[in-house]
Amino acid sequence: MKTILDIISEHLSEAFVSAGYDGKYGRASVSNRPDLCEFQCNGALAAAKEYKKAPIMIAQDVAGVLKDDDAFDEISAVAPGFLNLRLNGPFLTGYLDRMAADEKFGLTVKDKPDTTVIDYGGPNVAKPLHVGHLRSAIIGEAVKRIMLYMGDEVTGDIHLGDWGLQMGLIMTELRHREPDLPYFDEDFEGEYPSEPPFTLSELEEIYPAASARSKNDEEYKEEAMNDTFLLQQGDRGRSALWKHIMNVSIPDLKKNYEKLNVSFDLWKGESDAKPYIDGMVSMMKDTGLAYESQGALVVDVKEETDSKEMPPCMILKSDGAALYTTTDLATIAERKKLIDPARMVYVADKRQEMHFVQVFRCARKTGVIGEDVKLDFLGFGTMNGADGKPFKTRDGGVMRLEALLDDINEEMYKKIRDNHEVDEDEARATASVVALAAVKYGDLSNQATKDYIFDIDKFTSFEGNTGPYILYTIVRIKSILNKFTGDGGSLEGLEFNTSPVDTEKALMLELIRFNQVIASAYEELAPHKICAYIYDVANAFNRFYHENRILNEENAARKAGFLKLLDLTKRLLETGIDILGFSAPEKM
Repeated sequence: MKTILDIISEHLSEAFVSAGYDGKYGRASVSNRPDLCEFQCNGALAAAKEYKKAPIMIAQDVAGVLKDDDAFDEISAVAPGFLNLRLNGPFLTGYLDRMAADEKFGLTVKDKPDTTVIDYGGPNVAKPLHVGHLRSAIIGEAVKRIMLYMGDEVTGDIHLGDWGLQMGLIMTELRHREPDLPYFDEDFEGEYPSEPPFTLSELEEIYPAASARSKNDEEYKEEAMNDTFLLQQGDRGRSALWKHIMNVSIPDLKKNYEKLNVSFDLWKGESDAKPYIDGMVSMMKDTGLAYESQGALVVDVKEETDSKEMPPCMILKSDGAALYTTTDLATIAERKKLIDPARMVYVADKRQEMHFVQVFRCARKTGVIGEDVKLDFLGFGTMNGADGKPFKTRDGGVMRLEALLDDINEEMYKKIRDNHEVDEDEARATASVVALAAVKYGDLSNQATKDYIFDIDKFTSFEGNTGPYILYTIVRIKSILNKFTGDGGSLEGLEFNTSPVDTEKALMLELIRFNQVIASAYEELAPHKICAYIYDVANAFNRFYHENRILNEENAARKAGFLKLLDLTKRLLETGIDILGFSAPEKM
C-alpha cells in the first residue's frame, strides 16, 4: 500500500501534467503550517525557472486542475507559489479503512527480504552488566524489531567478550589466590571438577581486583597476558576454567537482558571465531596484504580520500595473540559461512567508530567479505547524569544495570501507589511494566548518535514526552473500548466518520503517517522516529478525547466513527511500542 504522501503526489503530478508542466514537480509534503493547510506542494517554485513563468501563475494553473479532484476539500495557490491542500473526508477515511483492514496497516514490506545479522549487546563475561550496556541493548533490540517488522530475516547476536585480556586477568588472580587448583597444574591429566571454584558474586569481585592490580603491577599484567595467550592457544586447564566462567556468567546475563525485554538469537562470543582465525591470517599473508610491523601483523587500510590519519589494522600482536580486530574479522568470516547475510549491522558506542572503520575496510580489502554485503556501524552517544558526565552512582562508581532498573521500578511503584488505591502485587507488576517503558522510551526518543541526560524524574513522569505518558494514553483508550464492549457493544462493522470534527480529523491525519514513519525508521536505523510518531498520535488522541463525548455521544453513527478511530489508534500505538520493545498494562 502506498504512503499517503505518494498518493497525494500522484494526484499532484497528474495535475502538473494536465496544466502543461513536468509531473516531477508534483511532490507533496506535510504542511509546516497546520493552521493553514494539511499538505503542501512547492513544485511551482522549482518549475518557475524552467518555464520562465511566475511561480504563483504555475500554482494557479495546477490549482485550477485540482479543483475537480475529489481527494481534496480545499486547494489554494498562495504567493509566492505554494499549493496548500486539505484532504476530503471520504478520501481520508477510505485510506484509513484500508489501513485498518491490513495486518501491517498498509506498510509495504520487501518482496525479497534481506538476511541481516545485527550485533548488539557485547558485554564481557564475568562482569555484571552496568549502565554502559543499556544503550546497545535497547537500541539494538529496537532496530532488530524494526527490521523484522519490515520483513527482513534478522539474526541478533550478543557477541560476548569472552576471549580477551579480562579472561587472563581472572585466571591470574585466581591462581594467586588458589595456586593449588588443578587448572594450573601442567601435569594434571584427570577430569577437572564439574563445579566451578567460585560463585557469581566471587567472580564479579575477582575481575575488578585483578584489573586494578594489573595497572600498577607490570609483572602481574604480563602473567595475565600469558594466561590470555595460553587460553587462545587451547591450553587444557585454562579452557576448562573458561567453561566454568561462561557457565556461571551467562545465566545471570540472560536474567538481566530478560528484564529489559531484550533477546538474542545467538549467544556467541569472540571465542566462536577461533576456528576461523588461522585460515584467515594465512590467507592475508599469502596475498601479501598482511605484513609485519614492529613484530605485529598488520594490514594497511588507508585510502586516498582519507583526510585524517588512518593507522594500519592490527591482526595479531607481536606475541601472536589475537585482538578485538582479529576476532571481529574472523566473526565476519564465520557469519558469511554460516548465515551468508546481505547485511551486518553493529550497534556500539560511537567512540568505537575508528575500530569498525578499520575492521570493515580490512574485511573488504582482504576478501573476508565481498562488496555485495553491506556493513553498517550504528554508533550511539553517552548516557549522562544530570551533571552532563557519564552516569555514575552517588559515590562515583559505575552503576550496575540491575540497580538502576530497581531504582526506577521503585520510583514508578511509589507514583502508582500515591495516585491510586491498588493491590500491592498489582502495583508492583504494573510498576515493572511502566518502568521498562520509562527507561526504553527515555533512551529511544533521543537520536541514537547523540548523548543524552538520564533523568529519572522526567522519564517516570506521566506528562510530557515520556514512556508512561504513552502507556497512560493506551490504557485510557483500552478503558473506553472495554466499557463499550462490556456494555454489550461490538467493534465489528463500525465505520469512520467521513465528516470528522476538527480534533477527530487531526488524529486521522496523524494515523495515516504510520507506514511512512516505519519505512523511514528502517532506512535510517532510527527508532527515535517511531517515538516521535507515537507521541504525536498520543497528543492528537488526548486533544480529541478532551473535546468530545465519546461514549456519551448521542448521534449513533458519529459515536461508531469515534470508536472505530479509537480502536485503530490503540492498535497503532500498541504496534509502535512493541517495535520499540515494551508493552502497556491493562490498568494504570
